Parts: sequence; structure tokens; C-alpha cells
Amino acid sequence: SLTTRLPRPGETILGHKFFIGFGGKGANQCVQSARLGAKTSLICKVGKDSFGNDYVENLKKNGISTAFVGQTTDAATGTASIIVNSEGQNVIVIVPGANLLLNFEDLKRASDIICKAKVVVCQLEISPAVSLEALKMARASGVKTLFNPAPALADLDPQFYTHSDIFCCNETEAEILTGIPVGNLEDAEKVGRMLLERGCKLVIVTLGAEGCMMISVEEPIPKHVPAGKVRAVDTT
Repeated sequence: SLTTRLPRPGETILGHKFFIGFGGKGANQCVQSARLGAKTSLICKVGKDSFGNDYVENLKKNGISTAFVGQTTDAATGTASIIVNSEGQNVIVIVPGANLLLNFEDLKRASDIICKAKVVVCQLEISPAVSLEALKMARASGVKTLFNPAPALADLDPQFYTHSDIFCCNETEAEILTGIPVGNLEDAEKVGRMLLERGCKLVIVTLGAEGCMMISVEEPIPKHVPAGKVRAVDTT
């Protein structure tokens, strides 16, 4: 919902726009991969509700395999209610719902697709243990793993580092994981070195408008990849 200002506790205000959009970190990355031409499959869980039905349809429209998109009656499809004011400040309530019901059995059912993939991408919008298991399954079959530790956890299981070929985090996630605030390239480099020490093969720290910083075991000299200047419509 878009409003001129955020409501105070107990207050009802008039907004000027409401819309529902598809999202979720994993689904966004999946759709992006498919649009870039990769053969893509999403392993996830949604509710047996109108949002869940629309979700499956949307994935199919984007050419994504939905063979392992489970629908459950035990929880609603995950949602985030976002209120944005005219300054672009927001308040967000996330209800993970069906996301947290994705379990090891679901991974077992999808093991064939995980183990034959070229790349397996994981995030933390499902139970961390399930994400870690997916990375382990992929690794055991020689599949390249890309892990995006979002939303970040301060006490991330150390095995996430050792099972990630590519570990990709943004500035806030980097700070939560390492305690180092990222204000410039030198900070990003410090974070990168620390994460390599924890066992990652290659670390990418994304820096918003500044692009990203990349550092790896093979190329220990950090590389800054600048981003093209764009007018952001919506940073989320």
C-alpha cells in the first residue's frame, strides 16, 4: 500500500494505491534465471489458496518447472505486507506461511533435479536446515552451489560457508554475518577475506549503486565490478 505517511499505532489513514505483486527471494532469482534463458526449476511450498494458485500460474508463465512446487492446506502462501510512504520509507510484516513447511521429504522427492542441475541456488526464506541440506545434496553430486544468506542470521551454521561455491551477500547481510559495517570497498574486502577464511570458494558482496566486490580463493586480489547508473523504481 502507498500512503503519504505511515500510520501511528491505532490510527487509520487513507492510502492512494494498493497492489499485489509476486515476490520472495527464491522466486525472484528463479524468474530472473528463466528470463535470462536458463532451464529453471523451483523447489518450494505454497498454500492451497488463491495466492498459491496464482503463484503456480505465474511460474508456468515464466517457463519455470513447477514439478516440485508443493501446495499445502496446512499453511497459507507466504506473504509480506508492505506500507510505503512518499519518502520511500516502509514498514513490512512478513508471514512465511507455507515456506517453513518445505521439508527434507520434499528435497528427497526433488533429489534428481538437484543432483543433475548445473547450479543450485539457495536462500534463507525457508528453514535454514532445509537450505543447508539442499546445498549438501548438490555438493555431493558435484553441482555448483550459490548461496544467498538472506534474510541474514547472526548465528548462521558454519557449514553454509564450506558448502557454498559462491557466497553472495549484500552490505547489511555482510555486517550481520561478520560484525563489520560495510561503508566502502575496503570494508567489503575485509568481509570477503573473512568469509573466505570460513570456507567459501568465492565471495560476492553486493553494494547497491556501487555494483559489487568479488574475491575468491583462486583470485585473492579483490575485483570491483561497477554497476550501470539507473533510476531505481523500487529497491525491493
